[in-house]
Order: sequence, then structure tokens, then C-alpha cells
Amino acid sequence: MTFAKEAWPFVVPFVVLAAGLFAFRQDAWGAAALVLAVGMLLFFRDPRRQFDGEAEIVLSAADGLVTRVDTVEDSAVGPGRFQRVVTFLSVFDVHVQRSPVEGEVIASGLTPGKKVAAFRHDADEVNELYLTVLRRADGDLVGVKQIAGLLARRVVCYLEAGQRVERGEHLGLIKLGSRVDVLVPESYEVLVKKGDRLKNGATPIARPGTPGRETADEG
Repeated sequence: MTFAKEAWPFVVPFVVLAAGLFAFRQDAWGAAALVLAVGMLLFFRDPRRQFDGEAEIVLSAADGLVTRVDTVEDSAVGPGRFQRVVTFLSVFDVHVQRSPVEGEVIASGLTPGKKVAAFRHDADEVNELYLTVLRRADGDLVGVKQIAGLLARRVVCYLEAGQRVERGEHLGLIKLGSRVDVLVPESYEVLVKKGDRLKNGATPIARPGTPGRETADEG
């Protein structure tokens, strides 16, 4: 297992604190600081993921719980309607995100906003978020929204417009709990439902074709 590079500014202070406490023979407090350091490091864990299925499959961009599957219009992603898979990440989930498809990054940008609870229906409308739009080889557009939450203080995206990415390649990170939305064309078949648990770069969530299930509402 590896760890995201963003971990070290959070982990190192606890390690330094522990060392100082041990130096002054405050063993109990030093051990507590080390536990906090390990816990913070685990938050930034980046387990190896692999998917060997069909190239057309759209994979989950995030670890977490599916809280909604619906159909929306979003001009920032593209024209027409999109099926949206909303994934909530608790503080115990992996918080690294991966690209759900192979393609070209045609848009990548941060929208400033609030930091209300990520499970709220309107979190994608009022919270800080980073939108990445990917264009597949057949021209289909897939959007990924990394949405800040009540505890998530920063959204990080590694991708830039014009860049080509592979499916499963690192896309970014949200620090300390959040939400990730994946938007696929309305014609795609969604393969997950509300209540499913997902793993980034490993769980199939959609594929091109006729929608094969009714959408689920979060309420």
C-alpha cells in the first residue's frame, strides 16, 4: 500500500510532537501522538486497484457509499441529460480518486463555495467543488465532481485540460470526508444502486447502452 503525498504535512507534526514528548519522558502522551500520526497516515492510504474488464466500462472514481442515482442536466459537463452516481465518503473511506474512464481532459476547474455537510442534496450547488470533464474516444462526455464537505477543507485535482488519462489513473484527493459525483450520458446503463459500496478504480458503475434500471432517489 502507498500513501498520497498530501499526507506528510498532516503526519509529520504528530511524529515531531511524539518525539518531543518521548524526549521529556511523557511516554503516554507520546504514544497518543504516534497513534494520531498513524491514523492520519491511514486516511491518506492509496491501495493498489486493478480492473481487467471491458474497456467501455465506467469505473467508480471514489470509495464510499452510493447515496443517490438520478438523471440531471448539467451544462458545465455538456449538453443533454446525464445519469449521476453520487458517492458519499466517510472519514474512514479511501479519499484518493481515480479517473473512471480513459480519455482527454477537456475541462478542469475549481468552483469556490461553502462547506456544508456533503450528504445534503444541495451540496453540489453550494459547496466548493472541482469539476473534471473527460471526453472518451467515441466523443461521450463523462464528468467527475469532487465536492468538499463539512470536514473536507480542500479539494485537490491532479489533472489539467488537454491531458490524456488512462482509466484508473489518479485523479485527485479530497481531505477529510466528502462526496464525489460521476455523470455519464443518459443513454448509459447504470450498474449500481443506492446503498451499494464502491471502490475507486475497481467497481464498474456504468456502461454505454440503454438504461437498464430505474433511478433511485436519496430520500
